[in-house]
Amino acid sequence: MTPGSPPPQASEATRLLCAGVYLDPGFRRRMLQELVEHGERAVAPSLGIDAVTVLAHALRSRRRETATAWWVLAVWAAFILCDVVLADGTPYVGLSAFAYALPCLLLWIAAVAGGRGGFDVYGAGPRAAAGRQLLWRARAALVLRIVAYVYMALYWFGALYLLSEGAWTAAVFPLLLVWPVWAHRLGTENVAREELSSAAFPGAVPPAVAEPYHGIAAAIAHEQYSRLTVYDFDRPFVGYGIPHEPWSLAVELKRRPDAPGGERLTSRKVVELILPRLAALRDATAAGSRDRLRDLEVAHLVYLPPPPQRGDVRRDDATVDQHVGGSVDEGGEARRYFLRVRVGAWSELVVVTILVRVHTQGGMLVLEVVPHVLPPVRPEFREIDRLAARGGGARTLTRALLSAPTSSIASVVALGGTLASVFRTWLADAARLPGEGPAASVRELGASPQISLFQKMDVSRYVKTVRDRIASGVTEALRESGYETGEFEQYIVNVNEGGVYIGAMSGGAVASGQGATATARTDGGAGRAGS
Repeated sequence: MTPGSPPPQASEATRLLCAGVYLDPGFRRRMLQELVEHGERAVAPSLGIDAVTVLAHALRSRRRETATAWWVLAVWAAFILCDVVLADGTPYVGLSAFAYALPCLLLWIAAVAGGRGGFDVYGAGPRAAAGRQLLWRARAALVLRIVAYVYMALYWFGALYLLSEGAWTAAVFPLLLVWPVWAHRLGTENVAREELSSAAFPGAVPPAVAEPYHGIAAAIAHEQYSRLTVYDFDRPFVGYGIPHEPWSLAVELKRRPDAPGGERLTSRKVVELILPRLAALRDATAAGSRDRLRDLEVAHLVYLPPPPQRGDVRRDDATVDQHVGGSVDEGGEARRYFLRVRVGAWSELVVVTILVRVHTQGGMLVLEVVPHVLPPVRPEFREIDRLAARGGGARTLTRALLSAPTSSIASVVALGGTLASVFRTWLADAARLPGEGPAASVRELGASPQISLFQKMDVSRYVKTVRDRIASGVTEALRESGYETGEFEQYIVNVNEGGVYIGAMSGGAVASGQGATATARTDGGAGRAGS
């Protein structure tokens, strides 16, 4: 983190992810599955966010949702019990609880089919974009909703008639179901206003993590910003987002005829010549503009295979420095060194990370550059600002009244999922399982699939600028060590221009670009290419 950037726990990306755990139970459930149910997995790198803060809000959100569900279940149980006790031989009176449950169930199924079952469990989240719904699902949801509303109208007509005859259960208990939903909505609006609003969040104290999860929170805090990263063999770069034009090259190290015999070119020397160029780029940008390159971060990163158990990886400074020193020149398969260059743009909503690996064994220079882009946090999570602007009162009560039929079913379903998650966590006994790399990251789970044109332009500029500094550092390392630089420079020119560079070939011709043609000659002459 650079001096001009907010701390990760106060960043806009962290705020919106914390909002997401209240607005989208699906996001919260997937996140808790990764962080809590699979306690044997190391956490993915946290880029511009604080995963512990998000975890604390997720656990509190689930705890509040569970409490609401128990109250809803208590009202339903009382509804059914009173139906049975007060029926007094009148068949249609004793079935009022089941008669009311049917339209509630239909409304919940319609919400799920229409894409609102995740965000709108308590009516606190935004509607899913219409263009993202399959047509048949949207039509099915509409039909179910119409049927449910007609059935609900008939139910209330019958309930009012029974109330006039002295049978009050059919009218009173549906109104009682509004109370826990209303209390939950008020609580969510208070959190949005007092903790998650743009003004309040930077200074707000995160909720306390419950005692059973202290160990998990401590492990995440220890791992998320570490320079030692435990990786999954199938997905080594979890947490960095989408690959963005990765490239690599290999050139033969040829000494210049006029160069005196010098020291062997090592990976460490190449890295040491790249670092000052990146630092100069950051300093020059900070002195003359507000460009996000002024906050460019550079760190030495070592990738480690999964240990026997999660807690077996030591992460003290001395151990980390030992791993960095030992891996930068070894070129190993399991333990790998990378130079990580990171730019957090748009208040950490767009993160560009460029991983650089150099090895110089066997008379070759191999350079691997792997840029990644984390897209913005999902725009749906900004609904938290709308909740923060609400003042409660009659409007909140009305919203609770309208959403109570759906929420009364959704809360019970959510309770079942929570109990299943707690049981799976206990059953897994993660403390005894072998260590694993991360399968998902909090930041990626909350990322949007879309990125704006302005953001794409910034990403391209960051990647190209950093790539230029990397190339100049490698060129200087080759020159200082007495090696030829022409072949490497030609590679870089073609990479920058999107072209194709062929060091040597036999028996063919190459054409590149729109409208290009190539002709191979068989008479011993060179092939011909044109466009």
